Amino acid sequence: MMWFLGIDTSNYTTSAALYDGETLLQEKLPLPVKEGELGLRQSDAVFLHVKQLPIVLETLLPKAAGKIAGVGVSIRPRDVEGSYMPCFLSGEMAARSVAAALGIPCRFFSHQAGHIAAVLLGSNSLELMERPFLAFHLSGGTTECLLVRPGAEGPFDVSLLARTLDISAGQVIDRVGKMLGLAFPAGPALEQLAAQAEGSVRPKTVLKEANCCFSGLENQCRTLLEQGETPARIARFCQDSVGNTVLRMAQKVQELHPGLPFVFGGGVMSNLAIRKLLQNHLPDVRFAPPALSADNAAGIAALTLLAYQRGMAPC
Repeated sequence: MMWFLGIDTSNYTTSAALYDGETLLQEKLPLPVKEGELGLRQSDAVFLHVKQLPIVLETLLPKAAGKIAGVGVSIRPRDVEGSYMPCFLSGEMAARSVAAALGIPCRFFSHQAGHIAAVLLGSNSLELMERPFLAFHLSGGTTECLLVRPGAEGPFDVSLLARTLDISAGQVIDRVGKMLGLAFPAGPALEQLAAQAEGSVRPKTVLKEANCCFSGLENQCRTLLEQGETPARIARFCQDSVGNTVLRMAQKVQELHPGLPFVFGGGVMSNLAIRKLLQNHLPDVRFAPPALSADNAAGIAALTLLAYQRGMAPC
């Protein structure tokens, strides 16, 4: 048995995973955020990753018993020119050090590619790596729909089809969560609060062609709060508006690319109510379990194995 190690150091979580083609092992620690704040400065994220990476790796690596054939790591947010965040330097440093110490190849990927691969892995859909599909990446930093094809040099070739024109889906959820007194990241608590709402709500959706806008949703939630609406109904309004917006984006993209399956990843897709809405209205959708929707290194480990099988050169 040979293991492939993946490392991901996003602005939210320190993650590492081992994958051998059948079994997945992973360890991750969230980056602590002070009460009342919406995320971290990059300098703080780098410092916390440096503190947490040894803990994560010391827990995970003994399970491989020294049988690691390759290392992969996310080194940038997305596969576009100029995509950069300092927090990924922490993971790159660790991955290159492990690879050098063991004399094994180290391969570089994007955080977004890791999210896509994690959904394919978690939904038993790795065969999609060999054909085109549509992928949504919905998180605190990104709201994008991509046309994904097999890559010539990397795992994927991606083309941007639709995106947010202001804040991301995850940002509006976290900002509304803060209004309602929920801890950051607010997604899980907002979903639980929304489930307590009585009656129906009318979602707010703003699209410009297939692109979306979420800043108006934040403002409307604040207005509802000032008008005395219950926190549960505000949470439900926010959640349903995000879900309905993503659905309408997907339907518009589907008109231009009929017949392709949808892959939905990123922390926002841990929300079961949004997943159910998309399942009920789209013909072919793939989701990962919530643990593989939120930030993780499982997709990076799977991509590292794929690179090994395809004979891709180390970075």
